[in-house]
Amino acid sequence: MQRNRTMIKAAGRTLALQHLQPDGAAAGPTLVFLHEGLGSIALWRDFPTRLCERLGLPGLVYDRWGHGQSEPLDRLRGLRYLHEEAESFLPEVLAAAGVDRPVLIGHSDGGTIALLYAARFPERPPAVVTEAAHVFVEDITVAGIRAAGRAYAETDLAIRLARYHGDRTESLFRAWHDRWLSPDFRAWNIEAGLATVACPVLVLQGEADQYGTRAQVDAIAQAVSGPAETALLPGIGHTPHQEAGDQVLALIASFLGRHLGPA
Repeated sequence: MQRNRTMIKAAGRTLALQHLQPDGAAAGPTLVFLHEGLGSIALWRDFPTRLCERLGLPGLVYDRWGHGQSEPLDRLRGLRYLHEEAESFLPEVLAAAGVDRPVLIGHSDGGTIALLYAARFPERPPAVVTEAAHVFVEDITVAGIRAAGRAYAETDLAIRLARYHGDRTESLFRAWHDRWLSPDFRAWNIEAGLATVACPVLVLQGEADQYGTRAQVDAIAQAVSGPAETALLPGIGHTPHQEAGDQVLALIASFLGRHLGPA
């Protein structure tokens, strides 16, 4: 497996990016991994490598603006920050990386971004996988983020996040926490905009997810126009690819094997 890191410009910001190239990788689409709201390249751990190797396909992982090794945030996030990631940043990341057939694999915020990209550019992704994505704000979402805020103030969570985000940690956490808990974000809902998602979609979520319920899974499956498959994982929380890595790898590999066709 070759891992090549570089810095690129997208939407006017400098972002860190990593290419994954399995030995003997076949020609075909590229697996593009979109991390969670407090995530980064490093926080994916070995999951992207394992999936790329299993499928024999190249991969792309990047730190979004404000995350990991990318340029720090310099302003508050707006109500449409996830749309901006999907419609402004991601297309330029893919163009800079030379990716024209992205299979989007998104966790949490990354799953939402994957859906928004597929809705805006329905001809581009051959498939989408979401894991713990949100398409509206639930009471459990608000409660979970409030709990994260308490943990950030009262435990070593800030120290642990700083291992991945360094001096970006405070601005990143506040941007995520404060936006999701803002009163004007309570009505955020993207269900109506997903009808143009035409590619196959796999919707994964843990039944014990502290930030969302099965209602998110059902809403995604009902909103998209392409074929949708769903899986609720018993006893699993918000990070299935870490809590049940082998199971999630198998589910994604099976799904993509059925829908991507021969390389």
